[in-house]
Amino acid sequence: MSDSFTPVLRALVAATLLLACVAVMLVTVTRANAAGALAIGPCGAFGVAYDFATPAQASRSALARCKGDGCRVVAIVRRGCASLAIDFKNACGAHGWGKAQKLGRAENVALRACYKDGGAECVIRTFFCDAKG
Repeated sequence: MSDSFTPVLRALVAATLLLACVAVMLVTVTRANAAGALAIGPCGAFGVAYDFATPAQASRSALARCKGDGCRVVAIVRRGCASLAIDFKNACGAHGWGKAQKLGRAENVALRACYKDGGAECVIRTFFCDAKG
């Protein structure tokens, strides 16, 4: 390769690296602003949405995915987790939900709420973590 192409090649490599860095930063900023939502309804119905740009978008998506009448959004999370627990013996009975920064804590909160609501055999029905949760 001749010496006249070296500066052009170096400039091309530098521009490519700069573009890659900008792309990584944009993805990181988008992920940091991600939002999620949990919607619940009667008899174990639920809808989850995560990695949306805004809480409103996440809420609309979670409600659209919830199959049942009377669904409502109970948790909106940013960089966290949400979980839904229902009574295994009676899906239309006791239930509970929780949200926290880490999944284990969100599941514990949901299970405790389900038992407090009168559940006999509460189990996790669904869960999600958004971005860094």
